[in-house]
Amino acid sequence: MSPILTRPVREQLEHDRVIRQLQAKYKRKTDVIINPGNEQNQSVTVGELVVFPDVLVFAEGSRRLLVTVEVETGESVNTIEARAEWGVYSKLRVPLHLYVPPMSVDAVKRIAAEYDILISELWTYTTSFDQVRFNMVNRAPNAPTVKVPETKPEPKAAPKPAAKPAAKPAAKPAAPAKARPKAKMKAKPVAKKAAKPAKKAKPAAKKGAKKRR
Repeated sequence: MSPILTRPVREQLEHDRVIRQLQAKYKRKTDVIINPGNEQNQSVTVGELVVFPDVLVFAEGSRRLLVTVEVETGESVNTIEARAEWGVYSKLRVPLHLYVPPMSVDAVKRIAAEYDILISELWTYTTSFDQVRFNMVNRAPNAPTVKVPETKPEPKAAPKPAAKPAAKPAAKPAAPAKARPKAKMKAKPVAKKAAKPAKKAKPAAKKGAKKRR
């Protein structure tokens, strides 16, 4: 929050909302710390002054300052604010990015030229419902440049090839089934018919009786 100006509640809410959106915007391969409202999470020292810019961008995993970001509302774009903050932050030898409402662009350019304040990048922001849009207006050709160190991702270990299942030994061809010997069919004895008893021969007929003498 500005040490010079106490913003109206509505403007302060919008100011802090923009700061949180910028935290997400700058958080790419960097560490970002914000000081919204009355919070004093991270300070920087300029000479004998300890100041709390709205957004501080550090190199990932270190305390090396890369960018200082300041957000202003319509009421806070004035010479007092500019000399107390923009002029101080521009002495940090890192780029100063300033975000203001679109209607304040001309005033910012005039004040920066009058007090010889180097603003590396001048941006505007517009809010609509739950969206915040940013638009770059100017980039100073003589602004200090700080390269964001690229962090090379650790090479991923090549996935181990899946172990091939052990080849199963070829199944031996099944031995041909031995033909079972056919059971010999024993001939059943033919039952002999009982011989019919022979008919008794009838006695031969006696020859005619002898003639009587």
